[in-house]
Amino acid sequence: STAFVQWVGEKTPISDTSYVGIDAILEQMRRKAMKQGFEFNVMVVGQSGLGKSTLMNTLFKSKVSRKSVQPNVEERIPKTVEIKSVSHDVEEKGVRMKLTVIDTPGFGDQINNENCWQPIMKFINDQYESYLQEEININRKKRIPDSRVHCCIYFIPPTGHCLRPLDVEFMRHLSKVVNIVPVIAKADTLTLEERDSFKKTIREELRANGIDVYPQKEFDEDAEDRMINDKIREMTPFAVVGSDQEYQVNGKRILGRKTKWGTIEVENIAHCEFAYLRDLLIRTHMQNIKDITCSIHYETYRVRRLNESNILFTSNPPDHPAVQPKANGQPEEQPATPQPNGVAAQHEALSHEM
Repeated sequence: STAFVQWVGEKTPISDTSYVGIDAILEQMRRKAMKQGFEFNVMVVGQSGLGKSTLMNTLFKSKVSRKSVQPNVEERIPKTVEIKSVSHDVEEKGVRMKLTVIDTPGFGDQINNENCWQPIMKFINDQYESYLQEEININRKKRIPDSRVHCCIYFIPPTGHCLRPLDVEFMRHLSKVVNIVPVIAKADTLTLEERDSFKKTIREELRANGIDVYPQKEFDEDAEDRMINDKIREMTPFAVVGSDQEYQVNGKRILGRKTKWGTIEVENIAHCEFAYLRDLLIRTHMQNIKDITCSIHYETYRVRRLNESNILFTSNPPDHPAVQPKANGQPEEQPATPQPNGVAAQHEALSHEM
């Protein structure tokens, strides 16, 4: 018992007779994770011309955006919001990740943009639904393919004034079903004073409209988490500049945007906040973003869907289907019976807003 307390209290050399080796589980988990690889699904939303494709290429330092993959396709603004996704296998230092970038061409580009958030909400819920149907199968796959949207980067135009009704409406609805990370696009068009004032105005508007963007305060796990996340929340939204062009500055190759007045260095925190966004999405919070998608957003959807199906199941058990007489007097069975897995098939987009 004394030896165990001593081992817990301080790092004991492996040669020590009191060493058990419980810490080796971390290496086992690492090896398993390395073999399996990871999935990360990120959605970009914002009107055309805000640099969404460029920012995604800058984030992952490779041509991952849809426009980069299909460069010859003539880009016309669609009449309705479309959802297009493209997947890549990204590898770095032996770590494999299946990255899916989901684009939403047509969003915010119409004369009337009312309800243009609805196709996006439907797409997000459809991914939850397909995961749920896989999960409740009797003979389910060992590893269910995860197409759930882990994060939505929302691009705010650099007006310097305030959020547009479209921005508020989108984030108000979607923040309940997905992790939203708002960014001010093309932030090099604002002076530093305008940028700080705009960021403050946006934070106040988000608070006034009850919009909880990532990282959400209610999901902080402990005091250390809260301290780290409070700093991020104070910086939201990130004022970013994207570029996949390299330039020579003081003998170093940097990603940047060259102007008559000098070069804006994308990864220099004195120039823009791209580095903070990259660290949040990739280097410090990627796993947390996935965890919140799974344990909060998907769980909310799953509970509601199963509750709906239970109500349907109890009110209309499979042994005694509800019958109604036809006009000709013959009985007619109602179509809404649950599937063999106990969950009725979904026929329309369901919003799991609370």
